[in-house]
Amino acid sequence: METDRTHLDPRLLTAADCVRPGTVAADIGCDHGKLAIHLARRGLNPRIIAADLRPEPLARAAQNLKRAGCEDQVELRLGNGLTVLAPGEARDIVLAGMGAQTILELLEAAPWVKDPQVNLVLVPATKHTLLRLWLARQGFVLDRDIPVRAAGRLYAVMQARYTGEVREPDLAWCIAGQTSGPLAGEYLAGQLVKLRKYCRGVKDPARLEQLEGLLARLEERL
Repeated sequence: METDRTHLDPRLLTAADCVRPGTVAADIGCDHGKLAIHLARRGLNPRIIAADLRPEPLARAAQNLKRAGCEDQVELRLGNGLTVLAPGEARDIVLAGMGAQTILELLEAAPWVKDPQVNLVLVPATKHTLLRLWLARQGFVLDRDIPVRAAGRLYAVMQARYTGEVREPDLAWCIAGQTSGPLAGEYLAGQLVKLRKYCRGVKDPARLEQLEGLLARLEERL
């Protein structure tokens, strides 16, 4: 089914492209419901669940779904994070519009996501490095890690899958990710700006030396 992609910003459009056809998909923290509308119009997922913690955004999503003629294709649920889903109910789960700390806390509260059949699509608003570190330590791999620009900011859209291979990742990987594409260099430059700012507050000489070496390694990639 042909869909109108213009109503999604690049962040949500890229997230939608990471949702696999043929699965039950869930948009957690759906806000206005535009991602759910896009998935419904695309017609590739048999069932879509859109959830939000607050009733006001959910009511707005309901209005948008009705306006788009998709109210019968999307089930709206009110609740906190992944508590709105039964384990295994949705195989593709989108978490966008929240910080990395919130995302990892929601995932920690739902250990059933550690299932190789579950496809996580994560779009942290902040602290991308923290989320990559957590995913690696929990046994997830990134199938995709795509930098996109939306509303003047750079985001990373991460597609994560559980393998059970717990590892301590290289800090350079956590900062730069597996990013590729036209915005990869700009994304890395932005991450380095944040790292340099962080270094200015480090008092321990040994730690500072380690971070400066890391900076030098990453700067070579630009």
